[in-house]
Amino acid sequence: MNRQQFDSLDLNILRMLSANARTPYLEIARECGVSGASVHQRIQRLTAAGVILGSECIVNPAAVGYETCAYVGFYLREPAEFNNVISELRKIPEVVECHFTTGQYDIFVKLYARNNDHLLTILQNQIQALGLARTETMISFKEAFHRQVPVGSDAEKKKNGK
Repeated sequence: MNRQQFDSLDLNILRMLSANARTPYLEIARECGVSGASVHQRIQRLTAAGVILGSECIVNPAAVGYETCAYVGFYLREPAEFNNVISELRKIPEVVECHFTTGQYDIFVKLYARNNDHLLTILQNQIQALGLARTETMISFKEAFHRQVPVGSDAEKKKNGK
């Protein structure tokens, strides 16, 4: 996808929605000094252009019983197995992210488990069954922070002469 060109209204809308996807259009319109219809049209255009991919409800994993967050790096036996492994990983609901990577691993995933015993069960019964050369697992003690990509930072730097 080509990089999109944005005006200040687009950037303000994206910043506000990135901070809180549930912000009402009329609140965005008031903040930006435009009509609600203008905001609605801009959001539709940004969505159609693939800039806005959607919005989501973020569930606290620990609050619903998933206390362990782990990252697993995969070494494939055969590079031709990428699509098959990805297809099988999609069937494991605890796997929440999957990335093709450069460097040490062929595939890198993030998953949540109820506890360490549950993690071990997933690794032994589901992930190792994929026929991998080997895996490396790292447990996250605590997420320090999580955020959206900065919207409009390049434009702001240019505007401010930095």
